[in-house]
Amino acid sequence: MSRIEARFSGRVGGFSLDAAFTAPDQGVTALFGPSGCGKTTVLRCIAGLERMDGGYFSLGDGEVWQDGRVFLPPYRRAVGYVFQEASLFPHLSVTANLRYGMRRAADRGVAFDEVTELLGLSRLLGRSPARLSGGERQRVAIGRALLSQPRLLLMDEPLAALDRISKDEILPYLERLHDALSIPVIYVSHDFSEVERLADHLVLLAAGRVTAAGPLAEVLADPAQPFCRRADAAVVIDGRVEAVDVAYGLSRVSVAGADLLVPDADPVSGARRRLRIAAGDVSLCREAPRETSILNVLPARVEEIIPGDAGQCGVRLRLGTDGAGAVLFARISEKSRDALALSVGEALYAQVKGVAMVDFRLPRPDGAAL
Repeated sequence: MSRIEARFSGRVGGFSLDAAFTAPDQGVTALFGPSGCGKTTVLRCIAGLERMDGGYFSLGDGEVWQDGRVFLPPYRRAVGYVFQEASLFPHLSVTANLRYGMRRAADRGVAFDEVTELLGLSRLLGRSPARLSGGERQRVAIGRALLSQPRLLLMDEPLAALDRISKDEILPYLERLHDALSIPVIYVSHDFSEVERLADHLVLLAAGRVTAAGPLAEVLADPAQPFCRRADAAVVIDGRVEAVDVAYGLSRVSVAGADLLVPDADPVSGARRRLRIAAGDVSLCREAPRETSILNVLPARVEEIIPGDAGQCGVRLRLGTDGAGAVLFARISEKSRDALALSVGEALYAQVKGVAMVDFRLPRPDGAAL
């Protein structure tokens, strides 16, 4: 399987890095952790801006950028780099900023018109950077990086310098890029709401070390990680709209092992949806209730029971009668655990009281939803 493989060890000033991970050569891989944990240093090593003798990086099927014998300089690495600040050329128009560097880029099939459409830049092409909002400037910076025809897009906290309104403006465009482009993305953030919305794969860092790596849903529900023990513990599950009930404003979203009814103000059959289910919104029962106001009562199997505190515990579940579906997480009282006499491997029903969307569709210019 085609993948990204990274291993970097060494020192940058007083900071020690010893980080290694693999990730899919597609989708969005998020590097997440507190400030100062080494996220940006890893990104700079991938781009060739930092050189560590104990380093290795390969992309795809054996395209090596660094090992014990090879070190490609930054200009030979097909990388698009998006920084916290847009850093546009103030004397150039949006069009000129976007076209900067295109003459040096190899043609990999990402066209100017495609990028401007995906990022909603068509009406901004004649403007100068001084006449753009913060979110618009960052969209131009992303477009410029994409038009360099990269094999890999690196994004270093691209929303950190934006206010909440600007973040909400740009996130749907990033989701659109996720769906439309085949270029793998490594995305650095310390804002977990961004990670929940955008990432497919998650790499956790602390003090220059990788503490966990894997598919986003798996890491979030991993008992060895801190997420399961938080009061706001939740899982994210990707699904697809299979049917629409316009009368009730509901979509039937198919996920691995189950179908869920989800409130959806503007549903599109076949559209991708990312769902967030909080552990506190999941209750457990031995038998499917006959009459209940809860719309989503799903067969599942207990995969693990996780000790907690304050009289609470966690239950990691797998959806489906065979327990082979998506991961779900429930937080229940220890009294309920004992009353149900829960044990690993047994079948039961999960009642999901609330499901939240964490991805938002971007309206087309004609008002239709994507």
